Amino acid sequence: MEAKLKKELGTTMLKPAGHAGGGCISEGQSYDTDHGRVFVKINHKTEAKLMFDGEMSSLETILKTETVKVPKPMKVIELDKGGCVFVMEHLDMKSLNKYSQQLGERLADLHLHNKRQMDKQNKEQQTVGKGAGQTEVAPVEKFGFGVNTCCGYIAQQNEWQSDWVLFYSQQRLQYQLNLVEKSYGDREARELWAKLQLKIPEFFTSVEIVPSLLHGDLWGGNVAECADGPVIFDPASFYGHSEFELAIAGMFGGFNSSFYSVYHDKIPQAPGFSQRSQLYQLFHYLNHWNHFGGGYRGSSIRIMKNLLK
Repeated sequence: MEAKLKKELGTTMLKPAGHAGGGCISEGQSYDTDHGRVFVKINHKTEAKLMFDGEMSSLETILKTETVKVPKPMKVIELDKGGCVFVMEHLDMKSLNKYSQQLGERLADLHLHNKRQMDKQNKEQQTVGKGAGQTEVAPVEKFGFGVNTCCGYIAQQNEWQSDWVLFYSQQRLQYQLNLVEKSYGDREARELWAKLQLKIPEFFTSVEIVPSLLHGDLWGGNVAECADGPVIFDPASFYGHSEFELAIAGMFGGFNSSFYSVYHDKIPQAPGFSQRSQLYQLFHYLNHWNHFGGGYRGSSIRIMKNLLK
């Protein structure tokens, strides 16, 4: 692997820098190179290339918004004996502490970025002598993403869709429940979903949803801080409802009240927020059930029952 890395990165030096890390899905290691320090994620699964291509595209898209800091992606490299590595900028990070409030503010800016681009484009089109195409990042009017991204190692179906309720029901919940059915054949889950999918539109009657660029997997393990502010990483991005982002944050904690209060100063809670929050948590519980097994079945079933009350 190291010979391949040297060749692909155009470096004679490749020295492990002692910053090793890893999550549930990939291993990681920092290296010193001729061009500075880099961080390398390694994964030997067959899905590794799809996963890292999606992550690279997610980081590139978030970077372009100039809202919240992410590591700069550099290269996805396929290994000769299978698997893949993803090379990115090395950042000196520590646990999120003093920059919680700033993260709330910058995450809201990320979520508002696409709407601001839309407003800017509309304004430009109304200005004499200016056409479309003056804005830096083209506004996105549908839900989805240009490539498939992975939440964990399971690919997300990101085909563009103009209706958010349809997108979320079919391309998020139905997709995960199909995997549950395939692996476990769970009758109770199947029966609850048959009822719940008919009720989902009711949770969205009083809310207007503009596509927001999302990190997509924003739990406490995917946020940190550098000396100059907060940083988020390991994204599974797509354009969706901004409320979806907060669901996994609420499940596993790691975000204090200043994060939420500053965020909601910029994006106030809409009517029905708490019910939709449960609906969005359902995706993550199902995804965890599909990744880690039946320990997450109880939470998935409980949420479906709650939403049907």
